[in-house]
Amino acid sequence: MNDTSTEPVKRHFIDPAPRFRDQRNLLPAVFLDRDGVINEEVHYLSRIEDLKLIPGSARAIARLNDAGIPVIVVTNQSGVARSYLTEDQLCDIHQEMIAMLAREHAALQGIYYCPFHKDGDGEYRRESTCRKPKPGMLLAAAAEFAISLTDSVMVGDRINDLRAGHAAGTRTIMVRTGHGAKEAALPDATKADVIVDDLAAAVDYILTSVIGR
Repeated sequence: MNDTSTEPVKRHFIDPAPRFRDQRNLLPAVFLDRDGVINEEVHYLSRIEDLKLIPGSARAIARLNDAGIPVIVVTNQSGVARSYLTEDQLCDIHQEMIAMLAREHAALQGIYYCPFHKDGDGEYRRESTCRKPKPGMLLAAAAEFAISLTDSVMVGDRINDLRAGHAAGTRTIMVRTGHGAKEAALPDATKADVIVDDLAAAVDYILTSVIGR
């Protein structure tokens, strides 16, 4: 399940610190979808000025940081495939998100993204093993960091986030922010371990009922 050699997974940021790299000491991690979980949902977000953190999301990430839990973003970004923005513009957005989180004393250990889509343009027009609901981004992160997937959690606002988590072997949490306001009512949402209001509530659950630091 950990073979990601068929397709390179794209990254915009990887924490260079060695503390999460000891393969003799696998750790639980928290995987986060981006749009609708960390930042407010914007249809194909392409401008830095439209990037706004969901209230409480930075503090929630900081609590995971304080508990020594790696926090890794795994995000589908088909806006690149659909020519709404370039990978360089996406990188600028991610750098701004890192800075916004840092101002609230929160940090990410990695940002993995998938710019491909079967209906996209040019080189980005294809099926991809990294695009959720497939687990490629989670598997790549687990290989790059010392992560125990079975002890980890995927937090998202869409059914495909849950499916990616299940495919990788993690537990799953759905939030009602972003698309979760509608998707939490769908039958497949019941496959989540729990459905909560937002990332802050998800971290409450993770720290008390899943990882328990």
